[in-house]
Amino acid sequence: MSLREQKKLETRQNISHAATRLFIARGFEGVTIADVAEAARVAKMTVTNHFGRKEDLVFDIRNDFVDWPAKLVQQAPSRTPFAAVRDGYFAALDERSALLGFAGIEFVGMVRGSVTLMAALAQMHLDREQQLAAVLPEPESPILARTTAAHLTSVLRLLFDETWDLTYAGDNNLVPKLRDAATKAFGQLEPALG
Repeated sequence: MSLREQKKLETRQNISHAATRLFIARGFEGVTIADVAEAARVAKMTVTNHFGRKEDLVFDIRNDFVDWPAKLVQQAPSRTPFAAVRDGYFAALDERSALLGFAGIEFVGMVRGSVTLMAALAQMHLDREQQLAAVLPEPESPILARTTAAHLTSVLRLLFDETWDLTYAGDNNLVPKLRDAATKAFGQLEPALG
């Protein structure tokens, strides 16, 4: 990474962190782009150059989130899509990845307290499904690719929700509970997709 790219990434992260702190303190709807710019000590245009929409300030991992299941499948061409996504989930669980919903209780509460952010999150889950369907090898029957993607991403979405439910409840034993839930959820899909 060049120095210029590194500086750009640092600026983006600084803006995102400043925005998240403000959103948690005042609520998503109670903060303007100008407030974020002031807190991050950058120009308003710098914020909008890095983040096309206000929601992107919260979901700064949006692209990685949406692309993740499709990349798991593409990186494991010799495995079934089911096995690639399932095994990718368990590997990410061990890392407590944000792609699975790992976040602080304040962040979860802030998102859940905003209709706008919950709608953006729902769209991210839908985009994830469409992205996965696009890379599945079902040329003779596109409906099978879409069905497979819908099943797999539904399990990921439900496990994401479970992560947030446990987080919001203050549960400190997330990983074992999520491992058990994921084993059951993927186990239910395995006869059809495995």
